Amino acid sequence: MPTGQHPATIRPATGADLDELQALARRTIDTCYRGFLGDEAVEWFIGSGASDAHVKSHLERGGVHCLSQGGPIAGFSVLDGPTIDLMMIDPERHRRGLGRLLLRHAEETLLARYATVRLETFTANTGAMAFYEACGWVRGGLLEGAGPPKAEYTKDATAG
Repeated sequence: MPTGQHPATIRPATGADLDELQALARRTIDTCYRGFLGDEAVEWFIGSGASDAHVKSHLERGGVHCLSQGGPIAGFSVLDGPTIDLMMIDPERHRRGLGRLLLRHAEETLLARYATVRLETFTANTGAMAFYEACGWVRGGLLEGAGPPKAEYTKDATAG
């Protein structure tokens, strides 16, 4: 850790975190998703309230974890059964190892309860796909459904 940098901590989210989590999600989608979803889809997802509703519904059910590093929330994960439903790092904090730290925490949490865990990502999000593969996730098939194509990734307890 560089001199003067605070250690990162991960904790369960509380209701008091809702506004900050929703703002982080909107900022991340606005900054990072335009390149593969397009402006219209991003504007709709943020403007319709769908992003805020998704974060709120998971926070109310539990399974949301916040990552901080000496300040505001820098990232969060949403765990739903054996699935990493969502994982976001504030765009201004990318490329600092925080995503790996948050992903490792999510993996350890879920693999303590499930033999195999999963996540989905947009196939056009090549950066995320490369990240998951570099972290030992195995790409499965394409998922059917409405919206942009997604790929499923899995990891099991025997994976390193």
